[in-house]
Amino acid sequence: MSDSNVHLGPLLIALLVIFTAAAALLVHLTLLTKGSEIVIAAVRATVQLAAVSLVIAWVLKSMLWTLVFVASMIVIAAGTSAGRVSRNYRPRAWWTLAPIALAVIPVVALILLSTAVPFKPLGVLPVAGIIIGGAMTVTSLTGKRATEELHARKGEYEAALSLGLTRRDAVHLVAKPAAALALLPILDQTRTVGLVTLPGAFVGVLLAGASPVQAGAAQLLVLISLLLVSSLASVITVELVAAGRIAGPDGPVPE
Repeated sequence: MSDSNVHLGPLLIALLVIFTAAAALLVHLTLLTKGSEIVIAAVRATVQLAAVSLVIAWVLKSMLWTLVFVASMIVIAAGTSAGRVSRNYRPRAWWTLAPIALAVIPVVALILLSTAVPFKPLGVLPVAGIIIGGAMTVTSLTGKRATEELHARKGEYEAALSLGLTRRDAVHLVAKPAAALALLPILDQTRTVGLVTLPGAFVGVLLAGASPVQAGAAQLLVLISLLLVSSLASVITVELVAAGRIAGPDGPVPE
């Protein structure tokens, strides 16, 4: 086994259990959230990664199945955002698919057409996965913050309508500043890369045996792509909120 690989064994299992228990106890005692949510998330991650590890070895043998797997990742990401924003999975909640798909598909397609990333399963899957994850996070945060802000500041929204603003302009006036906070994580990650963080793409390429320069180039491509995808997903989500397509658990804002 290479010294750069994670060592599998009882010590790794013990560490994971200790970290999960500590996090669950901490949020429970401080009333941040239910400790059970931490445990459930950790167990789900373990089961899902175990299953994916077995599936990916087979998926990577075929470009067709790799693309099918990427498509399934987009659908699952949309479902996750739907549950986070609307807290249900009714048909209209699945409008979260639009910002994720419309942001991810053209950007990944351009990356592949440019040949910056080889059109091979081992090149497509990791890059697509990182970009889909970024789009999902921004869609969830933008949709949640925008809908919560509109219902919390319903009076300001209705006052804007009474002054003659269109629904779209009134939504933008109230919700856009809060929705813009969804871009902070990727902005901070991009600003501090190499100084505070060494993200997954950089570490992964290094572990694969590439040079630090190649790893840096791969990470830069991913980060700049994430900036574009995150911006697209956030803008499209706000527009769908303004159109009444994406709504919070209390429903869309009134006309």
